[in-house]
Amino acid sequence: MAKYQILVVEDDAAIRQGIVDALTFEGYEPLQAADGNDGLTKALQFSYDLMLLDLVLPGREGLEILKELRVARPTVPVIILTAKGEEKDRVAGLKLGADDYMVKPFSIKELLARVEAVLRRSPARPSDTKSISVLGRTIDLERSEILLPDGTRETLSEREAELIGYLARRSGHPISREEILAHVWRIDAKGVETRTIDMHVARLREKLQDNAGQPEILQTVRGKGYLFAAEEAS
Repeated sequence: MAKYQILVVEDDAAIRQGIVDALTFEGYEPLQAADGNDGLTKALQFSYDLMLLDLVLPGREGLEILKELRVARPTVPVIILTAKGEEKDRVAGLKLGADDYMVKPFSIKELLARVEAVLRRSPARPSDTKSISVLGRTIDLERSEILLPDGTRETLSEREAELIGYLARRSGHPISREEILAHVWRIDAKGVETRTIDMHVARLREKLQDNAGQPEILQTVRGKGYLFAAEEAS
């Protein structure tokens, strides 16, 4: 099965690291933010399956993040993690669309159980994509190759296969360079030159025989990143 990606927005470094370590151990793929501004940016721009959201954050408050998230991405599940356990705080969070509410201190075991329960209630996620068919091309991610309409084959490097697989699993949605760096290159995007991503996309377009001047498969969305055309995956 595909790994669930979970965004952890928590300013307390020790708590955040403990949650991230526990999620990783359980097979999830965590993404983290240490303040409200970074949390809001990642909440709106990155792809993930569930958010764990602290309420008291530097920069932007958790409820403000939740409010903006619900406008832009109304179906993303959110579990609030906070020391603010008064009824009015719980009601405010739930009214804004939180799926669950946990008051600190809480046990990691209970948190993981809540995460599993919320994800189980969410729409099912497809399994890992192994083969992609798009505009007459077949991309075999297991063999790291592309079968072109004329019967010829192009070999993909490990990074190229990982990149096109990541984009394909999120087809129809523009993916920012920052998210690609975080999930494909697995490095912090802050201050990093993203030209390497553009070069990889250019090579993939060449191997796909995707017109660089007007690409149909790997499209550029100005100001947002790259978008993989809708495909049939198996």
